[in-house]
Amino acid sequence: MGISNDNVIGLVLALSSSIFIGSSFIIKKMGLKNAANNGTRAATGGHSYLLEPWWWGGMISMIVGEIANFAAYAFAPAILVTPLGALSVIFSAVLAHFILEEKLHIFGVLGCALCMVGSTTIVLHAPQEKDIHSVKEVWQLATEPGFIVYTCIVVILVSVLIFRYSHSHGQSHMIVYIGICSLTGSLTVMSVKAVGIALKLTFEGMNQFIYFETWFFTMIVIGFCLMQINYLNKALDIFNTAVISPVYYVMFTSFTIIASMIMFKEWDTQNASQIATELCGFVTILSGTFLLHRTKDMGNKPIEDPVSSSPHHLSNAQTPVNHEL
Repeated sequence: MGISNDNVIGLVLALSSSIFIGSSFIIKKMGLKNAANNGTRAATGGHSYLLEPWWWGGMISMIVGEIANFAAYAFAPAILVTPLGALSVIFSAVLAHFILEEKLHIFGVLGCALCMVGSTTIVLHAPQEKDIHSVKEVWQLATEPGFIVYTCIVVILVSVLIFRYSHSHGQSHMIVYIGICSLTGSLTVMSVKAVGIALKLTFEGMNQFIYFETWFFTMIVIGFCLMQINYLNKALDIFNTAVISPVYYVMFTSFTIIASMIMFKEWDTQNASQIATELCGFVTILSGTFLLHRTKDMGNKPIEDPVSSSPHHLSNAQTPVNHEL
């Protein structure tokens, strides 16, 4: 299946975005570690990381990546752009291995390869972007019953996570903070796509900023992005980067693709074979991120228990402990 010029532009922007965003996780983590040594940790409500140059460097890298990602959504469908975020997971995992000394097991390399294969599959079979001639068309799609129901469900779940579970379980269960970021992220992407289309049409001579809808989508983007930054900082401060990146990617991508299917109906023009191929590509990426997740646990075992390197000592030393239990 051929790739349109707009999809190629979106692909290049998405790849650039992955490099910058993958790097930002590592740079911000370095700033958060320094802040934890010099002040109150972000996880406990502190904001001393705002004084750390490394954290700001990570933020700049993330902003550049998000701008590229933002532009990508104006040219290509979400089902093409969003899964390419797997490349940021790869980049982040590799940098964490060399810079933060968060060990990447050999199966993690296989996970990276699976992410690459899955991404390539999706790129080659991505649907063509629908022609949209006004931001009002996007607004009509966003106000259809199906997407309104999805939005209400997301708002309810996010409210429950924030007001019921974030204080009591946030520091022990990564899924709380990542869930907030992922759910709001799916709505953010839909709004980003709307604003991106508005900018693209404006540059082509059709001013979209005279419409209320464009400014509404813009406010949604700003508000949800600030919320995601806040809770992502909390997650990064507590949990391992090599674990956060793949879990966040899987949840964010899954919710975003669901939101895109409901709102833009991007699979309507594809046959069953093309849809099945894209799903296989996505499952391949999920498999890769799962391996990256498991990699951290496997890679830490020799470091956490040096004695385990001796089979003789292990068999002799651990038996009494098991009998006592």
